Amino acid sequence: MPDQSYILVIEDNDFVRMQIVKFLQDGGYGVYEATNVEQAVDAIRNHKESIRCMLVDVRMEPADGFDFLNKMQAENISIPAILVTGDQNSDVLSKASNFKVVSVLMKPVNKDRLLQMVARAISGSGAAS
Repeated sequence: MPDQSYILVIEDNDFVRMQIVKFLQDGGYGVYEATNVEQAVDAIRNHKESIRCMLVDVRMEPADGFDFLNKMQAENISIPAILVTGDQNSDVLSKASNFKVVSVLMKPVNKDRLLQMVARAISGSGAAS
């Protein structure tokens, strides 16, 4: 499938990342994986043309998901992002509104909801204004 859409999954928890990757692969997507912001930036630089959406963990160390989104914004890279978090803090939604965040998914991630949000992000119908 030459036109396969790739999703960049940025998640520092191995179990959560493997589960999300499996869900995406089951949905027919190709996946690039990163466990931290540095790896994610490298993946964007190396695969920017094929990445259609990013799943970004909010809480990572030493840099978090918002640090990554700031870097993407500073480099004028506009790939739809879906935030993944276990944090029910309203600050996440408030901060997300500053970026091209399509949705915020709560952990544990539901497979059907994940695939719906990714499809929406790729089609552009879910992009935040």
